Amino acid sequence: MDKIKQLSHWIADANRIVFFGGAGCSTESGIPDFRSGNGLYSKHYGQLSAETILSHSFFQKEPELFYDFYRKYLYFPNAVPNRAHKILAKLEEQGKLLGIVTQNIDNLHQEAGSKNVKELHGSLSRNYCSTCKVPYDTEDIISLEGVPRCECGGIIRPDIVLYEESLDSMVIEESLQMIYDADVLIVGGTSLAVSPANSFIRYYRGNQLALINLSSTPFDYKADLVIHEKLGDVLEQAYEGAL
Repeated sequence: MDKIKQLSHWIADANRIVFFGGAGCSTESGIPDFRSGNGLYSKHYGQLSAETILSHSFFQKEPELFYDFYRKYLYFPNAVPNRAHKILAKLEEQGKLLGIVTQNIDNLHQEAGSKNVKELHGSLSRNYCSTCKVPYDTEDIISLEGVPRCECGGIIRPDIVLYEESLDSMVIEESLQMIYDADVLIVGGTSLAVSPANSFIRYYRGNQLALINLSSTPFDYKADLVIHEKLGDVLEQAYEGAL
């Protein structure tokens, strides 16, 4: 059977779909991924790699450079939800999708209408003072030059998980439970190269695991269905075939 037709049958028969996604889910919205030739990790400041700049220790030592990088390479105010985001929101609205576990920080799933979204790495849509924890809007950061500071003098930071920081234990627990409960698990737009997130799919107990990514991943062998095509194309065709 054609792979997309197979996925359509799974979607049509499912009641507890879970989507686990990464940067490839947002590339169609104009947000670069991480590891492709023009991805975020190809950006350097002199000898500094993106991983170094986006680390907890660098944020503390060099907040001005951190925010210069943030404004140039992380902030995409014109990005809007694409086909993949919208289809997943429709599936949730129809009661077929339990929820989404995402490694992305762009908030596009919520903008598309998804309600149950577990953000493993936080979100750029939320910010807070590092000292007094007062929340701030993203516009407060962008409108200020240099390092944005709270009235108390503390540095305002985006509510994202930087390198050297731990994931939120509650978000992990809820994500793993959702994956465990899934009858269909769709993994899309991720190279599954980031730990510990790449280990999450091991908690899936079903036999309808679809892995959709342009390139192969270390976990292709675990999938019941592997499709190396654009995520938006695949989800659109599979959704329409399931109607």
